[in-house]
Amino acid sequence: MLLLEHDAKELARGWGIPVPPGVFVDSQSVESLSLTGQGGWVVKAQVGVGGRGKAGGVGFADSASDAADFIRANADHSIKGHKIAGFRVEQKIAFVREVYLAFMVDAAERGVRVLLSADGGMDVEEHAGTMLTAISPPDEASLVAAASSLLTGLPAELQSPLQSAITALARMFIDFDATLLEINPLFILADGSWIAGDMKLGIDESAFPRQPELERIVRARPEAYRESVFKLDNDFDYVGIDAHGQVGLLTTGAGLSMMLIDEMLQAGRRPYNFCDVRTGQLRGSPARLIEVLKQFTQGPDISVVLVNVFAGITDLGEFSQLLLEALDAVPEIKVPVVARLIGNNFEAARLRIEQSGRPITVEMDLDKALKLAIEQAGVSA
Repeated sequence: MLLLEHDAKELARGWGIPVPPGVFVDSQSVESLSLTGQGGWVVKAQVGVGGRGKAGGVGFADSASDAADFIRANADHSIKGHKIAGFRVEQKIAFVREVYLAFMVDAAERGVRVLLSADGGMDVEEHAGTMLTAISPPDEASLVAAASSLLTGLPAELQSPLQSAITALARMFIDFDATLLEINPLFILADGSWIAGDMKLGIDESAFPRQPELERIVRARPEAYRESVFKLDNDFDYVGIDAHGQVGLLTTGAGLSMMLIDEMLQAGRRPYNFCDVRTGQLRGSPARLIEVLKQFTQGPDISVVLVNVFAGITDLGEFSQLLLEALDAVPEIKVPVVARLIGNNFEAARLRIEQSGRPITVEMDLDKALKLAIEQAGVSA
């Protein structure tokens, strides 16, 4: 997941990374906005996606009043389907060059990919052909060495400030178990120093047990990091996809669940969510299933629930009982349920569900279950 730029920069500031001074402002605090120092100012919408500049999410202000006007005008907007969580108002920087520098986990190469370009900024994609790249083992010394080896391909006046940036940012990337650290633009100043003009920091939620500072940041903004807080509290993955989705997915297996979403979209149906409920960890309790069903009660257009469980160690007889208990616990769910079950004790599961009298269709074949759910999607509940 991506941290909001404001949170990433404040984290970086504490790590000794130079960033423009700035404050976080939302619709509740905008009326008391006060800025210190000399302007101008840059007002940046805070969303966990890129491309906000071209989407109108960045403005410029000469005063606190100008900044407040921009915030009021954009506070209720969304960018690429993500609601704006607030705004960072930061000092505008006078620079002589915009550079691009990024470290990102490259699973296919089993290492960290370094990307470096003498031309950064909003149109960095136009310079993809001149982007310098290297692969490094995932340790600080190797990362610094790999990134430093690219400097000879850049103008001489950029090499000293970028060497400093590489050393500082590689340490931050490794120390925070990051999956991505992208600085674009990385400003080079007239005196030869550098500053992180923009920052994307991708973090690994699985690292939270050894990264309490990252967990603290996420928990401090539960609305901005809803899915991450959900995973922290419930120990499984649930991601909202479409607030007006037609199909609620109660599924296990990340890859299989993503495939179901793709199939739904290709059929012209709108999945409400992604889910990997991890049935092997239910441990005789319907709690996880209840949490997913509670999320479905917030979907006004859900017309069918698709359950997909490929049981390995999970006993389907037990799972079917837990599913019925979960449906009893969330009586607001009144739409039909298609349950694709396969694995240990299928017949006991099918019989228990049939005897319940609930509108649940049990199917062993995935394609047939998917077809049933697609046909039901869009039908008024």
